[in-house]
Amino acid sequence: MITNQEIEKAKNRAKSFYDRAGIVITEEEFQSLEITDLGLGRFEEIGLTLLVYVNSARVCAKEMVLFPHQICPEHKHPPVMAEPGKEETFRCRWGEVLLYVPGEPTSHPRGHVPADKKDTFTVWHEIVLLPGEQYTIKPNTWHWFQAGAEGAVISEFSTTSRDESDIFTDAEIKRVGE
Repeated sequence: MITNQEIEKAKNRAKSFYDRAGIVITEEEFQSLEITDLGLGRFEEIGLTLLVYVNSARVCAKEMVLFPHQICPEHKHPPVMAEPGKEETFRCRWGEVLLYVPGEPTSHPRGHVPADKKDTFTVWHEIVLLPGEQYTIKPNTWHWFQAGAEGAVISEFSTTSRDESDIFTDAEIKRVGE
């Protein structure tokens, strides 16, 4: 479990990444940053920082920070309440994002996962996003992503986000705190 001291350290570090990307955040937004280790206690390796601008009944907009080589693990956004699930567009703002989706596996993917979690990553079609590039993920699609060597800042534009409904291939993950 991530400690309050680690959360504060991560928030300050994330702020420096937003600054590098030229994204100005208010003090209120800084205080609201979500630092998640997904219940694994391995934040530097598996986790992310989220700033949610809006999450309404129709749309969601977020800014995400991934530290160097940090992974947001494999998951999908399933149908909820007669809706098809979240559709999201990732736009790289700074750094490099290695995005993995279904499709022909990349023969030599640049991403790497922890040996003890390798069996929880099943999609290996690699899409590399550099600043200004984007990719849209359809609802109910398995995907995961990892920052490159310097980290990454990613804007997410999507339909309504229902994090508590996300399904992960790793049964140990707890997306929403208990």
